Amino acid sequence: MADSSWLFEQNVPRGFHYRDDFITSAEELSLLDGMADIAFSDFEMRGVVARRRVAFFGQSYDRKIERPIPESLWPLRAKVAEWAGIASEAFAMVLINEYRPGTPIGWHRDAPQYDIVAGVSLLSACRIRFRPYRSPASTAPTSRRSTTHEIVLSPRSAYLMTQESRSEYEHHIPPVVSLRYSITFRTLR
Repeated sequence: MADSSWLFEQNVPRGFHYRDDFITSAEELSLLDGMADIAFSDFEMRGVVARRRVAFFGQSYDRKIERPIPESLWPLRAKVAEWAGIASEAFAMVLINEYRPGTPIGWHRDAPQYDIVAGVSLLSACRIRFRPYRSPASTAPTSRRSTTHEIVLSPRSAYLMTQESRSEYEHHIPPVVSLRYSITFRTLR
């Protein structure tokens, strides 16, 4: 897995890889054009409807294929897979998130049936914050936990969450300032 060269070390958990300008402006426009035909829906988890809208493709959480991954996403999936050092078909699930201004995503760790998580940011920047994961079944004190790592995800950038960043941390995105899309790819365990 190749990492970007940085003058100063990034404040990210071990196993988090980031690359600015992963795609070109032309590739971003092409992806946005392709998304014009995608039907987004509200996202509900544990009875709560999130403020972001989503479109799922490929294998869902229960490993059923609801909708096949659109061919317009295949070149991006291949590019991300090459960076991750895996076959593009290993990314069995794609999630496109639409974040309207003011939309956050709360603290979470991606579902355990997924392994590598990769994302590409479109249109605007956001911050992603990390803190150590604590299982809901944990007997540890319930004191407030703080962000331990943070990085700005620029438009057209990409990230990979592997190793500790994937399994030992949870992450969240504070409310975004302007419209943002993220395309998330996941491999199955």
